[in-house]
Amino acid sequence: MLKKIIFLIVVLVTNIIQGITGFAGTVLAMPPSVLLIADAARPILNVLGVLAGLYVVVTSYKNINKKEFLKCISVMLVGIVGGIFLRGLFTGNPSALYKILGVIVIAVGLFGCYKLFIKKSDEPVRQNPVLSYSLLIGSGVVHGMFVCGGPLLVSYLTGKLPDKKEFRATISAIWVVLNTIIMFDDIRAGVFNADILILLAISAAVMFVGMVIGSILYKKMSRELFMKITFILLVISGASLFVK
Repeated sequence: MLKKIIFLIVVLVTNIIQGITGFAGTVLAMPPSVLLIADAARPILNVLGVLAGLYVVVTSYKNINKKEFLKCISVMLVGIVGGIFLRGLFTGNPSALYKILGVIVIAVGLFGCYKLFIKKSDEPVRQNPVLSYSLLIGSGVVHGMFVCGGPLLVSYLTGKLPDKKEFRATISAIWVVLNTIIMFDDIRAGVFNADILILLAISAAVMFVGMVIGSILYKKMSRELFMKITFILLVISGASLFVK
């Protein structure tokens, strides 16, 4: 019971950040969640990703960049199929899978810290087509495996959508579509049982509170500050998977 309560606190805090940044909720929540509720973490956080995305899309749908939305969906789907296949290869060896996740999360956190604390460049970097498609496919693979493809997608979209309202609405719409596809694959695989559904229902209510708080802070506080906090927490949470 204590682990489930701590998990709900994790959901609350990470979705406050999700409401501000538009992407970090799941990737922040996944490392501590797998330590707390093991294999139930991924399907629950995936559904919460759908709900969090819907919350932003319903309130900001006019800001969605349709061109980038369609491009990201079509390319990332290829990677997601590959990610789901790769995840299946690690069935029965979750420890190795979690360590891979830890490496990815730490790498993303360190790269984000480098850009925000050291490089500190506000000028968008022009991406060549090879880099753009590599980021999108890689994001799809990671998302198919761990539902944590957000950081790579952010790396792609940052140079494409400088307006923060357009960025937040577009990336949220992308998660709604892609996470829904993964959710149906989980349903097909029989992942959801009564215990997971009960915890999911409670988590959804907690997530909604977090998103409301995050949306308020999004309008009043510095997004850059929360991005810095997010990347530091990513390094810490990724490292926690190596002491499981």
